Amino acid sequence: MDRLYNKEFITAACLGVGVGFFIGWISRGRVLGGRSPSTQPSRNGQESCDLSGNNMLSDTGEYKLIVVVRTDLKMGKGKIAAQVAHAAVQAYNSCAKNQPDMLKEWKYSGQPKVVVKIDSETSLLAIASKAKTLGLNASVIRDAGRTQIPGGSVTVCGVGPGPNDLVSSVTGHLKLL
Repeated sequence: MDRLYNKEFITAACLGVGVGFFIGWISRGRVLGGRSPSTQPSRNGQESCDLSGNNMLSDTGEYKLIVVVRTDLKMGKGKIAAQVAHAAVQAYNSCAKNQPDMLKEWKYSGQPKVVVKIDSETSLLAIASKAKTLGLNASVIRDAGRTQIPGGSVTVCGVGPGPNDLVSSVTGHLKLL
């Protein structure tokens, strides 16, 4: 009787471990939808790459979106929140259209978002320019002018989503808002 019990127990334990492994594998996207940063082609059959031809998908699997907010405009908290939301939505939509693999990786890594501050329009536009030069999405937001600030004012810029190291090379020197 003990021998039968041990055999059934071992069989059930092995089956449980196997099922757990398979479920984990599926939940990580290994079976349904596949996830392989180094080999996944974009919609046009080419790997996502920056202007220098290097693969832009992260080796570490870490991705983030940084939103840079101008502090010289003296926007209220609600205004800042709305502008950051505009940048996040525009960054998402732009990445979905132009870099779908990058967006997939960012979503897969938990959609990290960080808000930082900068003190002038010139500095913010320089950040956007540097991001674009590196092949990153740069979503510059201009206000409609209906509330606190003049219409057309550049308020925020979303950088990414993109690999942590690449995004940090553009925004890493900025302080948290």
